[in-house]
Amino acid sequence: MARNTGHTGPRQELSTVEAKLVRKLDWAILPVLWVMYWFNYLDRNAITVARLDGMEEELGISSTEYVTCVSILFGGYILGQIRSNMLITRVRPLWFMAGAMTLWAVVSTLTAVTKDFKGLLLTRFFLGVTEAPFYPGALYMLAMFYTRQEIATRISILFTANICGTAFAGLIAIGVFQMENAAGLAGWRWLFIIQGVITFIVSAASAFVLPNEPQNTRWLTAEERQLAHSRVASDTVELHENTSTWRGLLEASRDPRLWVLIFMQHFHMGASNFKNFSPTIVETLGLTRNVTLVLTCPPYLVSGVVSIA
Repeated sequence: MARNTGHTGPRQELSTVEAKLVRKLDWAILPVLWVMYWFNYLDRNAITVARLDGMEEELGISSTEYVTCVSILFGGYILGQIRSNMLITRVRPLWFMAGAMTLWAVVSTLTAVTKDFKGLLLTRFFLGVTEAPFYPGALYMLAMFYTRQEIATRISILFTANICGTAFAGLIAIGVFQMENAAGLAGWRWLFIIQGVITFIVSAASAFVLPNEPQNTRWLTAEERQLAHSRVASDTVELHENTSTWRGLLEASRDPRLWVLIFMQHFHMGASNFKNFSPTIVETLGLTRNVTLVLTCPPYLVSGVVSIA
């Protein structure tokens, strides 16, 4: 289709086609990534509510050992991030995302069979390793399909998934804890089993929906694939194919906005650790377990609304 810069007709037609494509991407990619990220945080935060169901007592661990198990996840997360960021452009995005989710589903489920501090520590460490690839992978996938003007809104929507995962962890636990002593297992063990199995199912389903790259996305037409590729390619700024990884890293380090972002993220991560102890803190008010779990929900729901607004 030829463009005529003296008329607005062709541009309006292209804009309509592009808007239709963006809506199609929104309905196909965002919901899947949102659900996957929701389980990413739901599985990660299961330990905080399991603590209220007697996990510490059954495993014979102290408060200090519990804190160690919570913290060790981030050690694994750092190692997983380094390796995953090296692989993210070498593995097909679909398998990278679905594969990572499958692995963390297995590790999360195995938490149900831990017998002591050592077992819980190991499962938490490897949960961090296996969960680490998801978030950078999700951002990489969004960057393949959305322009700079569009991606900020999509990241904001995606980010609400981790907030909602934290918010609903307690509400889900209330129901699952009713299975106490079913098959001779404690309620907190059932929590890890059920959430882990559902996470595994979601990972398998995501393999049929998530795309690899615009040029070979199954659910796009040939014209839509070309448009999806060309519009992001034209939006790319200062793309130098021969630039080395180290040269790119050096250029990024000179951008003051990167350091502002690092500064913000540093304080965000420090504050977000509060969620690992919020159920226990609320419980000290003398409330029942179920009321405590309910009260952990509202702050994060408000946070989710504010993050989009």
